[in-house]
Amino acid sequence: MQKTDIQTLLNNSFTDFAAFIETLSDHRFIVSPEGKWSAAQQLDHLIRSARPVNKALGFPRFFLRWFGTPAAPSRSFEDIKENYRTLLKNGAVTTRPYVPHVTEAEQKQPLLKQFALQKDKMIQQIDNWSEEELDRYQGPHPLMGKLTIREILYFTAYHNYHHLHTLQLREQPDQPWHEQLERAIF
Repeated sequence: MQKTDIQTLLNNSFTDFAAFIETLSDHRFIVSPEGKWSAAQQLDHLIRSARPVNKALGFPRFFLRWFGTPAAPSRSFEDIKENYRTLLKNGAVTTRPYVPHVTEAEQKQPLLKQFALQKDKMIQQIDNWSEEELDRYQGPHPLMGKLTIREILYFTAYHNYHHLHTLQLREQPDQPWHEQLERAIF
C-alpha cells in the first residue's frame, strides 16, 4: 500500500469506529457485558493506542534509529492482521498502559473528540514521511515486537476495525436490546 492508501485506510477505520459509537445510547456506550470492555472503554483503549503512534511519527528520524533497522521488508496489511489475530487466539492480552479506565456516559463526546484529533494528527504526520522512510524505520509494539512504521500504521487501522467488529458482534442488530441484555445477564 502506498502512503495515500494508508491514509485512506486509517481515515476510514477511525471514522467507521466513531460513527458506530455515535449510534449507541449512553447506556450501551458504558455497559460492560459479560465482563468485557464497554464501547467507552474500547474507545479509550484505541485513543491510548494511537497516541504513541503519533509520538513516533513526530520523532526526529535519528531518534528512531535507536530501535535498529528492520531485518526484513515491511509485511503486508494482511500479514499484520493475521499475525495479530494469531497472537490473540494464543492468549495475548493488552499490556497495562493500554488498559482503559471505567468511563461515564458524559465522556462520550470528549472521547470522540480526542479520537478524531488522534486520527487527524496521524494522517497529517504521514505526509512528512517518504515511502522509503516508512520501511526504513521501526518501533516497538507491546505484543508484536518491532514493526516498521508502515506496519505500525497497518496495525493501527486493523486494530480500529478489530474493536469495531467486536462491538458490532455484541450489538447483534437482529435481536432486540432487551433480549441481548437478558442473554448477557443470565
